[in-house]
Amino acid sequence: MTDTPQRPRPLRVLAAMSGGVDSAVAAARAAEAGHDVTGVHLALSANPQSFRTGARGCCTIEDSRDARRAADVIGIPFYVWDLADRFREDVVEDFVAEYEAGRTPNPCLRCNEKIKFAALLDKALALGFDAVCTGHYAKVVRGADGARELHRASDMAKDQSYVLGVLDEKQLAHALFPLGDTVTTKEEIRAEAERRGLAVAKKPDSHDICFIADGDTQGFLARRLGRAEGDIVDESGAVVGSHEGAYGFTIGQRKGLRIGTPAPDGKPRYVLDISPVDNTVTVGPAAALDVDALTAIRPRWCGAVPTGPGVYTAQLRAHGGESEVSAELVDGELRVTFTEPVRGVAPGQAIVLYDGTRVVGSATIASTRRATAGAV
Repeated sequence: MTDTPQRPRPLRVLAAMSGGVDSAVAAARAAEAGHDVTGVHLALSANPQSFRTGARGCCTIEDSRDARRAADVIGIPFYVWDLADRFREDVVEDFVAEYEAGRTPNPCLRCNEKIKFAALLDKALALGFDAVCTGHYAKVVRGADGARELHRASDMAKDQSYVLGVLDEKQLAHALFPLGDTVTTKEEIRAEAERRGLAVAKKPDSHDICFIADGDTQGFLARRLGRAEGDIVDESGAVVGSHEGAYGFTIGQRKGLRIGTPAPDGKPRYVLDISPVDNTVTVGPAAALDVDALTAIRPRWCGAVPTGPGVYTAQLRAHGGESEVSAELVDGELRVTFTEPVRGVAPGQAIVLYDGTRVVGSATIASTRRATAGAV
């Protein structure tokens, strides 16, 4: 297996520039490689000041200005594209609806799927561009059969292939990730940005969710969905506390439960289940979080669809470790069994399957099976 060979002519590349250091260095590397690069910043809010400000992150007026300054230094054309309506519908509203249904979504995956490599890529191709370039840490390589494959970044510490597991082969054929092939620290990326004269060299990384200005997810959901008091119950159904909205909890949560009645054994309790139907949250011991199987829906494959059962490794969180699994596609659903139980798996999360470093595909967790008894 070899890296995708250079095409005989320079590519027309649209570089998505968030205003951060990674996307700026990626655009600079693409231009240095001889490609015809145009920078674009995505305006994702009709009121940018409602998104995070300062050091907290992305999607602000400040970020668009940082991106423009970086493009000027690199010497490439730069535009701002308004995708606020699409972002609101496909990412923000989806996020709210998933929490309302008792699930735990990952808005970054949805943004990559619906915005950066659907809306943005479609528009780029329509305008005659060959590829979209981002600052993600991942690799696109050409397999033995000539098809593009998505692989983990050379530096596992910065690998972001999990949030790209929603990309299909057609999208991968038009994706460039200039940062994925080098084993460098973030400090070295910042040093490279400084050598290139990019003012974002010392800009803090973004964290959390870009469209929640103050980082208070529960408060954001309360404003959107309203407060709805309900019961917190233990595994027997006994009421042990109350809450102001089941949507404010996630599977595996320990802090902020406000339980007045201690557990019989005195040990901490965790969220085991969230039921939006009767607005109850079930809590119990840590051992009850162990899951040995799950069913996932809406699979997306980074290449050919697997046939028959297979053995893979699976990642369940953007910064989580790998677990060995057996998986099979049955009637359009992904059935996954874990070799060893895993803890705190929530419906709505994404499971991404790997074959070595290659990303096989991803799916959205619909239900889980407890390693002890019953289904979550």
